[in-house]
Amino acid sequence: MKAPIVPSARALVMLALLAPLAVLIAAFAPDAWLLAPLAGLALVGLVVIDGLLAGGLRELTLSAPDDAEVGQPISLSTYAEFPRRIAGEPEAALGVEPRLGESGTAIFSLAQTEDRNVWTGETQLVSTRRGIGRLHDIWLRWPGPLRLAWRQAHRVLEDEIRIWPDLTPIRSPVLQAFLRDAQFGIVARRIRGEGTQFEALSEYEAGMDRRRIDWKASARHTRLYARENEAERDNQIVFAFDCGGAMCEPVDGLPRIDRAVSAALTAAYVALKGGDKVALFGFAEKPELLTPFVTEPRAFHRLQVAAAGLDYHPREPNFTLALATLAARLKRRSLIVLFSDFADPTSAQLMVESVERLVRHHLVIFVTMEDSELSGLSEAEPDTLTDLATAVAADGLARQRALVLQKLRRLGVDVIEAPWDAIGYRLIDRYLATKRAEAIG
Repeated sequence: MKAPIVPSARALVMLALLAPLAVLIAAFAPDAWLLAPLAGLALVGLVVIDGLLAGGLRELTLSAPDDAEVGQPISLSTYAEFPRRIAGEPEAALGVEPRLGESGTAIFSLAQTEDRNVWTGETQLVSTRRGIGRLHDIWLRWPGPLRLAWRQAHRVLEDEIRIWPDLTPIRSPVLQAFLRDAQFGIVARRIRGEGTQFEALSEYEAGMDRRRIDWKASARHTRLYARENEAERDNQIVFAFDCGGAMCEPVDGLPRIDRAVSAALTAAYVALKGGDKVALFGFAEKPELLTPFVTEPRAFHRLQVAAAGLDYHPREPNFTLALATLAARLKRRSLIVLFSDFADPTSAQLMVESVERLVRHHLVIFVTMEDSELSGLSEAEPDTLTDLATAVAADGLARQRALVLQKLRRLGVDVIEAPWDAIGYRLIDRYLATKRAEAIG
């Protein structure tokens, strides 16, 4: 593999010091002026010799995973093999797309293995957006014995990493334990007997609700029997995502839409385990995505693939068109979970009007993330007049935001406003409470 010789920082500093030396020679010993260019040539010769002594490169490879999840670390490993032992530690630089790292580069060192001619190194990237992340270049350099030159190799990469939504909450032991209880234990027993679908007859016991007595069955058996009902299943649940500009703003390093997708998929997994149907709907200036209803947990990957395709749009969403389209597609009463955000009451007015029409036929849960930056600005102690003006403006925006959420509550919308890392679990709690109350069907 080709490896050009590049002067090191030490060599450049030494070459720069020759300039004042040449001035001194010209001032005090003009006849010896030839010493300065000879010293420069000698230094260049030493750089070339040091580069040749550094040796060449036999092989350079990079290992990267095919898939990763947004916001989670991605481990990459580099393998470098040299024809003979080198004098110093090699350094690698990786060029990547900004979605795989904000700086677009990753610089790391390699360590020697038991085979002294083989060096390996690892680095981690953290993806900031879903989609296809590309690795386009890798550079490797290693020093000569005099540290006056580097040998530098470059290789063009064609590796791609598919960035999926973050499913870490679904794999958490806490949620998995909860789902086991919900299916076979405490929660399942709580749901049974509170629904409207007939499950079985049992003998009436003291303390049971008298409204559950089945009088016809009791008359046939000459003793009191009560109906045991089961919570309704097969409800339709639609997770709707605003993919507009406000949802592209970052919160704790990731766009709000990615935080919303992770929370929605967590709740969708629980809903599928509970026997309900789940679909995803995404929109910005126009509807972008509406999946068929998924009915089984084993088909959950279809939702994951569809959520990975939700794009980012730095424009205002069209709530009127989007929610009217969604309402026209739904043929029965459904639970619609709307993930959105807004910057001011003016931009939120059309959203409120569209949600009002949606509430007439469907149950709506509005999910938004707490703006920690806004609350921090309004609660900070002001030191200057500028800080005071900022705090007043932030407090005004927070009050306007609260007014919009209050309007939604008055319309009958269930509003969830919580930190990004809590909205998924808050949504699961609200879904289970709604299911037990038989408010969807």
